[in-house]
Amino acid sequence: MSGASVSAARRREVIDALRRGTVPQSGLDLFAVGLDRFAPTLDERIATIATGSAAFHAIRGEYGSGKTFFARWLAERAKKAGLATAEIQISETETPLHKLETVYRRLTERLTTATEPASALRSVIDGWFYTLEDEVTEAQPELAENSEALESAVAGLLEERLRGVAQTTPAFSAALRGYRKATLDGDAATAEAVIAWLGGQKSVAASARRTAGVRGDLDHFAALGFLQGLLTVLKDCGHPGLLLVLDEIETLQRVRGDVREKGLNALRQLLDEIDAGRFPGLFLVITGTPAFYDGQQGVQRLPPLAQRLATDFSTDPRFDSPRAVQLRLTGFDLQRLGELGRAVRNLYAGSARNPERIAALVDDTYVAELATAMTGRLGGRAGIAPRLFLRKLVADVLDRVDEFDDFDPRKHYALTVSSDELSEVERNAAADSADEIELELP
Repeated sequence: MSGASVSAARRREVIDALRRGTVPQSGLDLFAVGLDRFAPTLDERIATIATGSAAFHAIRGEYGSGKTFFARWLAERAKKAGLATAEIQISETETPLHKLETVYRRLTERLTTATEPASALRSVIDGWFYTLEDEVTEAQPELAENSEALESAVAGLLEERLRGVAQTTPAFSAALRGYRKATLDGDAATAEAVIAWLGGQKSVAASARRTAGVRGDLDHFAALGFLQGLLTVLKDCGHPGLLLVLDEIETLQRVRGDVREKGLNALRQLLDEIDAGRFPGLFLVITGTPAFYDGQQGVQRLPPLAQRLATDFSTDPRFDSPRAVQLRLTGFDLQRLGELGRAVRNLYAGSARNPERIAALVDDTYVAELATAMTGRLGGRAGIAPRLFLRKLVADVLDRVDEFDDFDPRKHYALTVSSDELSEVERNAAADSADEIELELP
C-alpha cells in the first residue's frame, strides 16, 4: 500500500501506538515484515470459514517474535472478509482458560467487526433482529402494516434459526426473546441487563432475568452453547464467521498443576468440538512459546492434546508449511529489523511536517545503524528488539527530526536504554552478566 493511500487517522493511530511501545490495534498491514508467506494460505482459510467450516492454528514463537502482531494482522485480514474478531489474553487471574464462561465473557467484551471497534455484541444482536424483520417482510410484505403479526413471524423465525442451539442451551434463545420484548416495550434498563447476561456478565438484576425467563449466571457448561448461538447470530447478520484469538496461552505453565490440567483439558475440549462440527464459522487461534508446546509444563502434559498439535520443526524454517497446525514465527534478524524500521520511517514521513528532513537525516544507513545498536544493547538478540527499536525510532529520532530544524540524530542523539522501559525479557537480554538475569523460581 502506498503512503499516499493511507488516511491520516490510520497513520496517526499506528504511529501513536509505536511511540508508546505497544502493538497497534489496526493498520498492521502498513508495516508487516516477513508475513507474506502466510498470507495466501490464511486468506484461503478465512474464505473457507466464510462458507461454514471451522479451523484452528497454533502460533508458535519466542517472546518478542511477533505473536501478538501476527494475531492482530490476521484479525485485520479476517475483518476485511467480513468476519467478527475477538482477542483474549489468557491469564490466571483475569481470564483462566479452564473457566470457559469467563473466556466467553471476555469474547463478548472484545468482540469487534469492521464497523464496530469494540463491545459489538449489542449492535450485532440488533442487526440480527433487523435481518429477521427484513426476511419476514420480504416473504410477506403485508406484515409490514401489522406489527403484532410481524413480531409473531419474527419470533417464529428466531426459533427456527436457533433450533440447534436451543436443544442444548435453551437459555440463549430465551434471553434473545426477552431482549426483543424489552426493546419493543421501550424498557431500556431491562434490555441492557439482558444483553449483559447474554454476554456472560455476572450480577445481572433478578428482575431482568425473570423477564427474559432465565436463571442464574452463565456457567462453564453453557458457555460453549452460547458461543454456538453467537456464531449463528453473526452469520445471519452478515458476519460469516468469528476469529477468536487466545493470546499468551503459555501462562498456563505458571499456574498450579491442577489449574494447568483443567486449562489444557478446556483447550482439548474446544478442539474436539471444532472437529465435531459444532462451531461452523469459528476460526480459533492460540499463541504460545515453544516451551509451552514442547515442555512438560505445557501441552506435553496432556498426550491427546500434544498429539493434536504435533508438528515437525526439524527441517529448515524456510520449508515450514503455512497449512500446518502450528505456525512457527522465527523472529527478526538485523536485516528484517532494518526493513521494519524503513517501513515505519516511510509511514511516518507521509504525514510529517518536514518529510524532506526525515528522508535526508533518517536514511537507510542510519536506520540500519540504529537497529544494530539496539540489538547490541539487547545482547545481540534481534528477535526481541522490534518493540523497543520502533519506540526509539519514532519517539527519540523521527519526532525530533520533524520538530527541530537543527536536530541531527548522528550529532545530537545517542541511544540509551533504561531498565524501567524494558519488559522482563528485554531486561534479561540486556543484563551485563548472568548474575543479573531475573529467574522465576517455582
